Amino acid sequence: MSKTVFITGTNRGIGLATVREFASRGYNIIAHARKQSVEHNELMAQIAPDYGVEIRPIYFDMTNSEEMKEAVKSFLKEKAPVDVLVNSAGIAKYGAFSMLPLATVREVFDINFFGHLELTQLLLRQMIKNKKGVIINVASIAGIDTDKGNTAYGASKAALISWTKVLAAEMAGAGIRVNAVAPGMTDTDMAQLLGSEDRKKMIEESAMNRMSTPEEIAKVIAFLASDDASFINGEVIRVDGGK
Repeated sequence: MSKTVFITGTNRGIGLATVREFASRGYNIIAHARKQSVEHNELMAQIAPDYGVEIRPIYFDMTNSEEMKEAVKSFLKEKAPVDVLVNSAGIAKYGAFSMLPLATVREVFDINFFGHLELTQLLLRQMIKNKKGVIINVASIAGIDTDKGNTAYGASKAALISWTKVLAAEMAGAGIRVNAVAPGMTDTDMAQLLGSEDRKKMIEESAMNRMSTPEEIAKVIAFLASDDASFINGEVIRVDGGK
């Protein structure tokens, strides 16, 4: 029987690469995006037959509780339980703390942290009932290595990492594993939010002297979801090319 993975933030970048990777491994996919679009629907419809899997787009704003609850409730009524949850959606906002509006910090936390907490709670009940499941949070090395200008994004990813470890400890007895992936600089639209000098600095800090590709991150996520990682729990896997 095919397994089902729920992936957030599948419009582009790591989320989209993760859709392709899980599809190549035979998973049926619930592909989340914030807003419904013809482009997203068509892209998912193109990927699915390539691998003989089912991909169902699902749409809700990560900061809208009612929208999220209705979408998940509708899905759970119709479909098999979710075996794997990949919390990938996220935004990045940078700026010196003294000039950073608190509204910006709240926005980043709402999407990068609180939205994923709420979604996980909604899906966790069924995982607990079935006594199995895997949760993978897409964090960042920004949540591990501190740097100036990272009050919003870095702190939100640090919170995600801390929660990963707490949830892993709480859920191990229920047969549910929880881990996080912490990518370094990755070749996505988000990387372009940084200035060219900041991007150059981060690339130079990697021993491999380059950015990762979204596909390289997706492969690590898929590994953590697999039975090959059956005894990995509560870990944060850096994927940054080394120091």
